Amino acid sequence: MSVGKAIEQAPCLQSRGPECIHHPDRHLNSGAMVKTRIVLGIESSCDETGVALVRFDDLSMPVLLAHALHSQIDMHQAYGGVVPELASRDHIRRVLPLTQQVMEHSGCTLADIDVVAFTRGPGLAGALLVGAGVACAMAASLGKPVLGVHHLEGHLLSPFLSADPPQFPFVALLVSGGHTQLMRVDAVGQYQLLGETIDDAAGEAFDKSAKLLGLGYPGGPALSALAQRGNPTAFKLPRPLLHSGNLDFSFAGLKTAVLVQGKNCAQASGCNIERLPADVKADLAAATQAAIVDVLVKKSMAALQATDLKRLVVAGGVGANRLLRDQLDAACLHRGVRVHYPELNLCTDNGAMIAMAAALRLQSGRQQPSLRYAFDVRPRWPLESLDT
Repeated sequence: MSVGKAIEQAPCLQSRGPECIHHPDRHLNSGAMVKTRIVLGIESSCDETGVALVRFDDLSMPVLLAHALHSQIDMHQAYGGVVPELASRDHIRRVLPLTQQVMEHSGCTLADIDVVAFTRGPGLAGALLVGAGVACAMAASLGKPVLGVHHLEGHLLSPFLSADPPQFPFVALLVSGGHTQLMRVDAVGQYQLLGETIDDAAGEAFDKSAKLLGLGYPGGPALSALAQRGNPTAFKLPRPLLHSGNLDFSFAGLKTAVLVQGKNCAQASGCNIERLPADVKADLAAATQAAIVDVLVKKSMAALQATDLKRLVVAGGVGANRLLRDQLDAACLHRGVRVHYPELNLCTDNGAMIAMAAALRLQSGRQQPSLRYAFDVRPRWPLESLDT
């Protein structure tokens, strides 16, 4: 049966088909059976549609079976940023074909799914509603429970998908387009906020600075690519709150400083900022990236010192930045700290992190899935209030 047909048909699928090769139950030496379960995860919080399957039991680390992702970058480029209505409509087009693709790649059938997980928030309301609606409709048609997942918890736990998963406890640096936070993580669902941005996030600083320089959308990767050709010491840019004595961040002032430096150079060159000489623009991009990375690295080291922990986890889209990884690697090596990242292809929003977060919450007993198919979404949802 196709994914679309399963949602269309009202009767629940009560009987299981042949066990897929990825869904074996295991016997311990004692003779006890360890039940394995499969979670289908759907991510649709912003401008990526992601679907994934994760297998887990009560004793071992969950395993990613398959995932598929569609990015809307090409569609939004003409507008210089994400258009929420277009994002929602594109999720509607993509989510079922991606689900079919994941099922075929994994060798599983719809009957093998035990739980359907979806991103409940935070994110764009219309985009979240697409994933939540599809997940609940699919679960209802299969007679399987659903579980809403916090988007940031998905990022936070995404390094557990890597070949070198972390161990609790650790300090987490969450750096995505809209969030910059430092968290102490003692276990699944046990999170203590250590510091966060009071204005722009690091990802916003990348994107807004890139837009000032006329680099287009998405700005962060474009600025990082240009920075490779520049001199990071050519401009003196501020490191906001670097010596504040706390673990909070602020990047709005940095964006303003980039604008001032750009205007000064443009005036001297007799042009506007977007038409600055290529070498000047590359230098300003390099200096901007260096300032952002410097703050992120030093605040992360301060968090490790404050908590006396020896393990750092980096997650979120900005976590793919090469300079950030290099400098964190060097700083952690110097301090005898282990640092963990998600795989590069899992740094952006994706279904794998949602399925993994759901599996870990189920495995830890932190949350139980529900057979209630009425749903809501939470566009604004602080991570520290997750279980309240």
